[in-house]
Amino acid sequence: MDTMWLVLIALALGLIVGGGFVSLILIAVRSGERAASVVNPVVPDGVDQVLEALDSAGIVIDPSNNVLKASPGAFALGLVRDRILTQPELVDIAAEVRRTGEPTTRPVELPLGRFGETTRSLSIRGARLGSRFIMLLAEDHTEARRLDEVRRDFIANISHELKTPIGAIGLLSEALDSAADDAERVRKFAGRLATESQRLTRMTGEIINLSRLQAADALHQPELVAVDRVIATAVDQNRVTAESIGVALSVKGGAGLEVYGDETLLVVAVNNLISNAIHYSPAGSHVGIGIREVQGVIEIAVTDQGVGIPDEDRDRVFERFFRVDQARSRHTGGTGLGLSIVKHTVQNHGGEVKVWSQLGRGSTFTIRLPKATTPPEDMTIGTARRTT
Repeated sequence: MDTMWLVLIALALGLIVGGGFVSLILIAVRSGERAASVVNPVVPDGVDQVLEALDSAGIVIDPSNNVLKASPGAFALGLVRDRILTQPELVDIAAEVRRTGEPTTRPVELPLGRFGETTRSLSIRGARLGSRFIMLLAEDHTEARRLDEVRRDFIANISHELKTPIGAIGLLSEALDSAADDAERVRKFAGRLATESQRLTRMTGEIINLSRLQAADALHQPELVAVDRVIATAVDQNRVTAESIGVALSVKGGAGLEVYGDETLLVVAVNNLISNAIHYSPAGSHVGIGIREVQGVIEIAVTDQGVGIPDEDRDRVFERFFRVDQARSRHTGGTGLGLSIVKHTVQNHGGEVKVWSQLGRGSTFTIRLPKATTPPEDMTIGTARRTT
């Protein structure tokens, strides 16, 4: 009997001790889970999918500013490296959100390039994500700011450019009146008056063309256009000028190739390239116009043997009113709008324009347009791209 009681007591003690060990193990496990949740915090469900869907850069950070999640855009902008925020401005925004508990938005300028000579303009918004995390969203406004600057420059430039011929016409009109009794001076002033009038007419026409190219219905009724007819018309418009300064024109290729679009606009674009090539070519040189098809794309290349374009100006030649050589453009009556019209025309036809140039050897401007292979009603052409 005593032996049975001893067994029962031993079993009871074993259960008590075993239960204690089990409780200790459970407590240790739960403590480990809590510690793991602190070391490896769990981001709320769905955040990964949100970051993947964002066009902007998205970052999720913990209370120690460690990056838990980041979208590809955040890495592309250089905001995150090795799970660390690279910009102190982001840390400051996160700290403010933690302090106030309210969403915060700030503009941030990030240096670009090795020496920080240019900047990227970002708008950073920080907000709480749950009770412990902060989400940072970065919108890149660099291009929008650049476009605003271009528009402001355009307004300033057009005011200046129109003021010159208008002022000249007014002065020449007064000079004509005072020189009414001198036939030679009248002819001289009348000739200069006609030149300025033509320049003003040309500039006004090009501004109207640019406005038309930026309209939503710029190519609302595309038609089948023969490329060789476009080239022939543009060459004929420049032949007299070329011959007068001793520049030879030659055309190669292009027979039978067609595109869908507006023939008048395409003629203006090619005419501007040829005219530009002639004006920047020395006497006795050659301007070539080549046309070919490459894998369903029609290329129209205009090559000159002129002075070439400096590297720093090559990306700007399609800007409105930009001139590589101000003095030469003034002398030839150039408005600085010709290449901008080329760019907009080609973009509205679903193509692109490229430039190659080398100082002292000349330049080649190449228009690339999709070859006409489908009926006009099946094409996506016709919506103007609103670019600068």
